Amino acid sequence: LANFGEINSLALQAYEEIKIRHTEISTQRDDILSAKEALLGTIQEIETTSTEKYLKVFDQVRANFKLVFRQLFTEDDDCDLLLENEKDPLETDIMIIAKPKGKKPQSLSQLSGGEKTLTAIAFLFALYLIKPAPFCVFDEIDAPLDDVNVEKLLHLINKFKETSQFIIITHNKATM
Repeated sequence: LANFGEINSLALQAYEEIKIRHTEISTQRDDILSAKEALLGTIQEIETTSTEKYLKVFDQVRANFKLVFRQLFTEDDDCDLLLENEKDPLETDIMIIAKPKGKKPQSLSQLSGGEKTLTAIAFLFALYLIKPAPFCVFDEIDAPLDDVNVEKLLHLINKFKETSQFIIITHNKATM
């Protein structure tokens, strides 16, 4: 007992204070861990819902793209939209495949300027069909197109002019 030295009379009080503090910190830690679990569950639920909605709209855009593409080209032409990584659709790129009749391009860069433009227009209208806008502004959308393809574009715009207003900036007399 002599080796222990004097007894700290405040030790019991210090112990009680530290015990209370430890209990508070443990409770806060448990709250944080349960909040973390709840947040991770919410994040997973949001991701699942977002993925389902995204894939549903993607499939609609894909079907619309094929429909509009074939209106701008011919019924025999082929196109598609593909997800590069189907396991992670929210973070992956979308591949646009366009195969006008008689061509087997490996990428869009192998298409002519007019074919690229018509493919882009088909994609824009595929998105437009999901949720039509009250008005659309096109700035020289017809510039790279020849007269035959300008007529196809104008026919497409005329189909949608009942639901939207189109503002078209152009130098092409046929479009005017």
